[in-house]
Amino acid sequence: MPFLNDMLADTERRKRDADALKTETLAEDDVVSAHRVAATGLDSRFRFDVDLIADHLRREIIGQPHAVESIIDMLRIVRADIADPRRPLYTSLLLGPTGVGKTEIVRVLARSIHGDADALCRVDMNTLSQEHYAAAISGAPPGYVGSKEGRTILDQSKIEGSIGKPGIVLFDELEKASPEVVLSLLNIFDNGILTTASGERTYSFRNAIIFMTSNLGAEQLRREAETQHSVWHRLRPGGAKNHRARAEEIAQKALLARFPPEFVNRIDHVEVFDWIDQSDVQTLVGLELDKLNRRLAKHMCKVELAPSLRNHIGRVGFDRQFGARSLRRAVRKFVEIPVARHLLNQPSTALVDRRTYIAELRQGEVWFRIEDLTGQGSE
Repeated sequence: MPFLNDMLADTERRKRDADALKTETLAEDDVVSAHRVAATGLDSRFRFDVDLIADHLRREIIGQPHAVESIIDMLRIVRADIADPRRPLYTSLLLGPTGVGKTEIVRVLARSIHGDADALCRVDMNTLSQEHYAAAISGAPPGYVGSKEGRTILDQSKIEGSIGKPGIVLFDELEKASPEVVLSLLNIFDNGILTTASGERTYSFRNAIIFMTSNLGAEQLRREAETQHSVWHRLRPGGAKNHRARAEEIAQKALLARFPPEFVNRIDHVEVFDWIDQSDVQTLVGLELDKLNRRLAKHMCKVELAPSLRNHIGRVGFDRQFGARSLRRAVRKFVEIPVARHLLNQPSTALVDRRTYIAELRQGEVWFRIEDLTGQGSE
């Protein structure tokens, strides 16, 4: 009976999670439907619309045009079905500082292909920091508890993907894993097959796109970014091109200092992400506001930011060292918390009609001006 109770509790938890994501999922279902109309004369086992995915990536990943275009090129290889069938479809390492969109770009890709940002096999490598955790990837060796079951933390269904669509695997924060855990990935990158240590089970990655993220070399990349923004550097011919070459050189040195050459050599592509720039701040604020409004739709209201508040969030939220996460914290402080407080103070009858709340900054405090469907305003 305890086992049955655990199953019932797990089912209930999954239902609550699904209900919480219902608003987002409804929007994502349209993405999945759009793939069905994608047609091409090419004989390929994959059926997804590269242009549709490209539009989503360009719209939601800000300040990383080089990384976005490299992933779009990768998708063209997958869609054309010309990748080596005895290896993973593609193996890419996303390198750069925190908060610049490395993990987010993989989540957006999963949402664009499968209609769910969680439709990927994600392994948080920071939880595998000790050598005996290699068994979490390759399974317990013979003679140890659980060896016959061949269980690992990998999700085979998400690795394999679905009909016409590739699976997506993310090894997040790779540098935090122990060397033994990292070496356990070699066979996956080389031939796309992982056989558990006991030999009881085999995982196939040959229908999967594999991503890894890492913060290696972030401090050196920060110094390079500061040099790039200096006046004399901008006046030099070919400054941007030289910056990209230097960033890739920094990344390569950081990788070889942390990982063995045979591991680095099995990675198809290393993409270096740029630091978030001041010019991208307002676009990022707009994206965060769109996400909030999708969550507010169930309360029949939405929020718009007056220029005073939008500019204030951009000033206090921009921090090159912490990237978009710093901006997200500013949105929570100056928009989400005041909105929550305002909604909780409203009588139930005030939440029936759809309203737009105009958020303004007055003497350091956030105030709301309400507009209903007639365009009439009140406070």
